[in-house]
Amino acid sequence: MSGQTRKLIQKKLKIRGYSLKMDGLEEILSFVNRFQDAEDEAMDLLLDQLDHQSLKSSIIDKEAVHGVISLLLEAEAAEEEYPTSSRSSIRVVDAFLVPKFRYDPIKKHFFQHAGSLPIHGEASAKAALYRDRFLLLFQRVSRDQHFIKPAFDTDDETSQSCQLSPIQSLVGQRGRRWVMGVISQLEDGHFYLEDLTAAVEIDFSKAKITTGFFAENTIIVAEGEMLSEGIFQVITCGFPPLEDRDKSLKVFAGHDFFGGGTLTKEETLRLADLEKRAVNDMFVILSDIWLDNEQVMEKLETVLNGFESVEIVPSLFVFMGNFCSHPCNLSFHSFSSLRLHFGKLGRMIEAHPRLKEQSQFLFIPGPDDAGVLKYCLIIFACTLRELYLFRICLLLIISGPSTALPRCALPKYLTEEFQKHVPNAIFSSNPCRIKFYTQEIVFFRQDLLYRMRRSCLIPPSTEETDDPFEHLVATITHQSHLCPLPLFVQPIIWNYDHCLHLYPTPHTIILGDRSEQKAFKYTGITCFNPGSFAEDSTFVAYRPCSQEVEFSAL
Repeated sequence: MSGQTRKLIQKKLKIRGYSLKMDGLEEILSFVNRFQDAEDEAMDLLLDQLDHQSLKSSIIDKEAVHGVISLLLEAEAAEEEYPTSSRSSIRVVDAFLVPKFRYDPIKKHFFQHAGSLPIHGEASAKAALYRDRFLLLFQRVSRDQHFIKPAFDTDDETSQSCQLSPIQSLVGQRGRRWVMGVISQLEDGHFYLEDLTAAVEIDFSKAKITTGFFAENTIIVAEGEMLSEGIFQVITCGFPPLEDRDKSLKVFAGHDFFGGGTLTKEETLRLADLEKRAVNDMFVILSDIWLDNEQVMEKLETVLNGFESVEIVPSLFVFMGNFCSHPCNLSFHSFSSLRLHFGKLGRMIEAHPRLKEQSQFLFIPGPDDAGVLKYCLIIFACTLRELYLFRICLLLIISGPSTALPRCALPKYLTEEFQKHVPNAIFSSNPCRIKFYTQEIVFFRQDLLYRMRRSCLIPPSTEETDDPFEHLVATITHQSHLCPLPLFVQPIIWNYDHCLHLYPTPHTIILGDRSEQKAFKYTGITCFNPGSFAEDSTFVAYRPCSQEVEFSAL
C-alpha cells in the first residue's frame, strides 16, 4: 500500500511541476499515513498549502515541506482541543433556511435563488414546483451511462444506449422509445405522462415495473411504444437511476444544497478525522411523545433514567411529534394544558442533571401538532363575533398551510414553560436536517407509508422485495424527494418544496412513522423508522459514526 502511495505522491507533485527528493518524499509519506482512508484528500491539502508558499526552488526536500506539515498538524491539534466548536458539533438546519437552487437546462448549471420566498406563492410557483422536480432528476439521468447519447450515430438495433426521447417527438413514431416524465391524471380515470414538451396518455396494463410505489406525481423512466389510438403502451418502467453522492458533489462543487454550509478541503479533512473518533456519540430518537398521556410519560421517564445511569450519555435526544394524543385542530381547546405538559417534561429532564448538561434535545413537530399559523388562526377564530370573518378564518384553518409541508417549529407559547427548565433545547421544523461533522442526516415525521400505499396506481413489484418499507425507501431516494405524493393528498408550500429534496443523497434518513420499526440500508443510505413510542414503546439508539441502528423497546 505504501508503494502505491509513494507513486501517487510523486505523480501529483509532477503534475503540479515539482521535483521530489527522497527525504521530502519520506516526510510527506509520514504525514499522509496519519489519515487512513483519506490519503488522497491529505495529499491535495498539503499540495494546496505548498502552492501558497514562496518556495526557493521547484525541488521539494524535507525542509520545504516540514513547515507546511507543522502548520497543518497545529491546526488539527487546535481542532481536537475544542471538538465541540460550531464547525465540528451537531448543527441543526431548519427547513425554512435551506437554500433554494434551480437548474438551468441551457447552461447546465444550478443557480441559487436570491431574495425572500413568500409562504403564499403565486400560481406560477406551483408550475415551477413540478418543473424544478423534473429538471433535478433529468440532469441526474442525463449523466447516467445508460442514457448518455452516443458520440457517433449508430444503428438503434445495435446501440446499447437508452436515449431518452421528448414526449412531443412520439407523434407518428413507430418502435420502442424511452421517455421520462411525471405521472399525472389530466382526466378522471385517465393517466398521462408529462415532460416539459407535451403529455401522452399511458397504459400500464402490460408494464414490468421495478421496486417502489408508482403513484401520481412520481417521475418515471419508461420504455414503450405508441399505439394507433395515441396511447403510449408501457413495457418496462422504473424510477430515474440514482447517482452516487460523491459524483453529485464533484459535479456541482461549492453548492450548499443541504444548508449546513460549504467546507474547505482542510475543514473536511479535519472533521472526517474527528468523526472517526466519535465512536461514543449516540442519538436517541423517539416518535409520538404524547405529553398528555400518563403512561407514555412514565415510560419516557424510564428511558431517561436508563440513559442517566450509563457511562457516556447520548449526545442528542430527538423527540418527534405528535406531542398530544388528540389532533390540534379546531375542536382542540387545551393549548394551555399542553403548555403545562411541556413544562412537566422540562422538569422531568431537569431532574436528570447529566442529561441536561451533556445532551442536546431536539423537538420536531408531528403531522397533527399545532403550527404557529394554525394556533394563531384557531385562537383568532374563537374570538371573532362576525360570522363572515369567522367562516373565512375557518376556511384558512382547513385549507391553509397549517397542514402543509414543511411545518414550522412548535409555537413559543407551548414551549416557553419547557425552556425555563431546559434553555438550550432546540425546536425545529419538520422536516429537519442535522450536520454531524461531515455527515448529513434528515429527519422527517410523517405517516408516509400508509399514504403512499393508498396512492399507489400499480401493485408494487415483489420480484426484489415484498417489504413495504423497502419500497418506500426506494421511492423517496430515487425521486430525491421526501414526500412525492399528489398535492391533493399532501399539500406542500409551493415556494418551499425544495426543503423536501434529497439531493445530493444524504447519509441517513430517519422516517418517523406510526408503522412498525424498520431499518434498511439502500445504496449506501441508512434509512430507518424508530416506531411509535406512544403505541408500541419503541425507539432507536443510533450511532452516526458507524451508522449502526439499535432497535429498543420497553
